[in-house]
Amino acid sequence: MKLRSLIALFTAAFIAFAPFAAALAQDAKPAEAAKPTTEAVVAEAAADAAKNEPKAHDKSIWEHIKEGGPVMIIIGICSVATLYLIVDGLLRVTNYKKTVPAMHVKGLQNLFRAGDYVSAFKFCRNNVSPLTDVCRAGLSMAGEGKNAVEEAVVAEVSKQNANMQYFISYLSVIGVCTPMIGLLGTVFGMISAFATLGTSGIGDPSKLSGAIGEVLIATASGLLIAIPAFFSFYWLRNRAAKIIHKLQETVGSLYRKMPYEHLAGAHLGDEELYAALPNWVQQTEQPPAA
Repeated sequence: MKLRSLIALFTAAFIAFAPFAAALAQDAKPAEAAKPTTEAVVAEAAADAAKNEPKAHDKSIWEHIKEGGPVMIIIGICSVATLYLIVDGLLRVTNYKKTVPAMHVKGLQNLFRAGDYVSAFKFCRNNVSPLTDVCRAGLSMAGEGKNAVEEAVVAEVSKQNANMQYFISYLSVIGVCTPMIGLLGTVFGMISAFATLGTSGIGDPSKLSGAIGEVLIATASGLLIAIPAFFSFYWLRNRAAKIIHKLQETVGSLYRKMPYEHLAGAHLGDEELYAALPNWVQQTEQPPAA
């Protein structure tokens, strides 16, 4: 017990008087304390060098665009075109009521129930929509039989589908081309960077790495345009296919059980018919001159 007490007392005394001993040692050797060490001199030199180095600043978006080179102009045009095509596609394929209006469906259903196909054709002509265009094409060929009606309906549906997806397909073109354009700008930038390296030597490697980072901006920009373009293309295309399927289903329900046998030879449309009997048949059928 006494030994432990002595050790504890000695330790406490050492801790208590250690600061005073250090202070006395500093007072006893002021010259040595004031003398700078080698580590201090090196640290001070490094601090001065850091102060003299130019400070890196955050670059603006416009500065990054300029670093991409001339191809950024083409990529910028593609970005504006992508935005326009996406908005146009949304207006075309998201408004389902514009493609198959409920009022047009109801009006055609009532006229088909009544068997008034002439009025149905006039209704389609006076109320323009993709639905009425398809129905009008089928009604105009009703007198030619079922096969002719089906061919006319399929042809008009294909036309409506092409009109709906005409601009959407260009999103796929942009999605394919913009990464290639960006890669082309990167290749030209790398050629310029290595040409400079060949004339002036490697010098500072950080400058070479900075140049490589700058030329990669073109590729990154091309990918930033291509990704949303591809995503929008597939989404809008699937949406358009869904609307076209609904259009076909509605038209098919109207023409189901159409009495083609009673419409044989009828001309429901108001278009002028140009096809006539062959002239040699007409000559044989003409009565002899008196």
